[in-house]
Amino acid sequence: MSQQSTRSAIALGILLFLGLGFLGYLVSEAAISIKLLERTVTVKGLSEREMTADIAIWPISSQVAGNSLEDLYRLIQNNNTTIVAYLEKYRITQSDITIALPSVVDLHAQNYGDKEHIKFRYTGTSTITIYTKHIDNVREAMSGVIELGKKGIVLTAQNYNNKTQFVFSGLSDIKPDMIEEATKNARAVANKFASDSDSILGKIKTAKQGQFSIKDRDATTPHIKKVRVVSTIEYYLSD
Repeated sequence: MSQQSTRSAIALGILLFLGLGFLGYLVSEAAISIKLLERTVTVKGLSEREMTADIAIWPISSQVAGNSLEDLYRLIQNNNTTIVAYLEKYRITQSDITIALPSVVDLHAQNYGDKEHIKFRYTGTSTITIYTKHIDNVREAMSGVIELGKKGIVLTAQNYNNKTQFVFSGLSDIKPDMIEEATKNARAVANKFASDSDSILGKIKTAKQGQFSIKDRDATTPHIKKVRVVSTIEYYLSD
């Protein structure tokens, strides 16, 4: 091999070495940058509000008994008339009142029980349901419902499928503000974490909006609702 060829080979080797070294440096810098980008903090932001329900659903069930179907239905009708008149005293209008078909049970048609000692053959249950946005009127009427008992009306206990409900239907109106508030609270927590760790808070990497929940504030005030949402946000961190 000539001296010139040797020199060319040496130069080529040096260039290859420098090129590989520079490439390694670039790869190293890229790896460091990627690693820095992977530094994140995940925080939760909470937003809560107390809202008053805007819809009341109040079922009133009454029960009668008798040995004549004709008398039984007359008692049901009289009870319904008395209940509707009572509701009207509290400014609950006919348009907010629905009277369901009565349910009548013939105890003699049952396959069990001592039929000979049954005092009343028939029992009938009638349900009047109030659906209104005037919840204050309903609450006032509920507080005085004992007046119906004094008039001889037997009110039946409510069950799971037939109970008073107070509903808040205005979630769509407050939803944007609550999401914004939850996001701000999350960022405040993330800023505190970044400050305590001598880091700089970066952009959002991922964000998850939790489900909105609407629950009674407590058992004694079901018309006051607690609306709640939690947002989970992941931020980038840098030095």
